[in-house]
Amino acid sequence: MAQTPRIDFYVLTTVAAAARELFCCRLTEKAYRQGYRVFILTGDKALTQALDLQLWTFRAGSFVPHATLGQADDEPVVLGEQPPRLAVDLLINLAAHCPNHWQRLSRIAEIVTQQPESLELARERFRCYRNDGAQPTYHRLAPP
Repeated sequence: MAQTPRIDFYVLTTVAAAARELFCCRLTEKAYRQGYRVFILTGDKALTQALDLQLWTFRAGSFVPHATLGQADDEPVVLGEQPPRLAVDLLINLAAHCPNHWQRLSRIAEIVTQQPESLELARERFRCYRNDGAQPTYHRLAPP
């Protein structure tokens, strides 16, 4: 039997979408420095474009080599609106729903704000994972 993925819900104490994007960039940078292949599932072209820019600029001196899906899929970090068909070590899910075939992944990170819709969708994803046998972990993050 295949091992269940590690799933972490990072719950921010703010409603700001910008804080979610910044945390995504920081988590991506940390994973990249640890040698992980990362896929950021945005579910939305505008968010893909915003993160594509932010990964270069989120802090002075940041360098996270990345590409959008279909552009250069061999980069250590790839962003896209649809679940990846490539092998990754970490999927950061910013989309509204559980990614298709999530059971095939080894690690998933969910980043949630206190915005009511974000919380409700996160609860649905939490139930989706749990109902399929995963044991998601919840991390409430203090403001920076």
